[in-house]
Amino acid sequence: MSLYKYKALTNDKKTVSGIVEAPSEGIAIDILKEKLLVIISLAETKGKGKFSIILDRVKPKDIVIFSRQFSVLISSNITLVQALRLLIDQTNNEKFKMVLSEITDDVDGGSNLSSAMAKHGKVFSSFYVNVVKSGETSGKLDEVLEYLADEMEKDYDMTSKIKGAMMYPAFIFSALLIVGGVMMKFVVPKLTAVITETGMELPLPTKILIFISDFVSAFWWLLIIVIIGLVFGIKITLKSSIGKKAFDTLILKIPIFGKLFQRIYLVRFVRSLQTLLLGGINISKALGITSKIISNEVYKELIIKTKKNVEDGNSMSLAFIGHKNIPKMVPQMINIGEKTGRLDVMLGNIARFFTREINNTVANLMTLMEPIIMVTLGIAVGIMVAAIIMPMYNMSSAI
Repeated sequence: MSLYKYKALTNDKKTVSGIVEAPSEGIAIDILKEKLLVIISLAETKGKGKFSIILDRVKPKDIVIFSRQFSVLISSNITLVQALRLLIDQTNNEKFKMVLSEITDDVDGGSNLSSAMAKHGKVFSSFYVNVVKSGETSGKLDEVLEYLADEMEKDYDMTSKIKGAMMYPAFIFSALLIVGGVMMKFVVPKLTAVITETGMELPLPTKILIFISDFVSAFWWLLIIVIIGLVFGIKITLKSSIGKKAFDTLILKIPIFGKLFQRIYLVRFVRSLQTLLLGGINISKALGITSKIISNEVYKELIIKTKKNVEDGNSMSLAFIGHKNIPKMVPQMINIGEKTGRLDVMLGNIARFFTREINNTVANLMTLMEPIIMVTLGIAVGIMVAAIIMPMYNMSSAI
């Protein structure tokens, strides 16, 4: 399959452009003719085939930028179709260009924007589509898109900070494993060979080091197979409902990081729910949509339980009371919001409070991580050096 960029005339003589996916130029022409377009120009783009489409996957940042630009164009009284066509030219991502082109054609053919977006579930989530639909219904599409962009940007910034905090220790420990493996394979055997030739009794650390070195030298291929097997095993396990539930429960219990993950899922939940409620979606449907956004099975089950409570006529806060992964203040604030009719405001307050907590936790982790890594490296190097120097020291003492 290839991507073809086209420029064409519609029935009312308007010039339009976009991207169409087809196995050949002839089929691309047929597709455009079926849409009643008169082709002015058609050329294959540089990004060709399925492989380029996978590489050009639509990222959250692309959606944030699109939403903000779309909001500005709509508020400037530009029609939906014109705004979408302008945004196609503004987008560098080939896959997103193709998606926007198809959405534009659907909207130009009489479809609602939300219905056209719903056809591309991998790009526009059910959460996004429903919020856009509420904006269409209320006639405040520009405001809804701007609010969506703000909330998605907050979520994107939070995720970026956490990934950034994890990147440094992950890099250091990966480098440590690689350097350690190389030393065990090539350096340590040469050093320990001299020591073992003396025939003297070796200290325990030296015996352990020699055993590890010999094992790595002889069975390095087995270690690689085990690592690859573990990666695939974890992926397969996470695809099963039992494995996913067990993993999601485990990560919430990890010291320090478990509490951080709890706050992240909680903020994502309340922020998404607030956005949907402000869009005019009823609380039961909003909870149903939110349950599909949250990736953690523990919180997903809690949200589904909450939805059932609401449908049975009970308070939303009822399901949260006493739950070990929900701070006590959350159900109290939600209860106040329900009683006062200001649930959306309370959800916003909860999101802001715990976002600050997440930022503080991440900042503290960054501060603590460097000395922890340095101490870990020092201990690892110290053990290795001691295992080599101790027998040499014993040899010199015996002479």
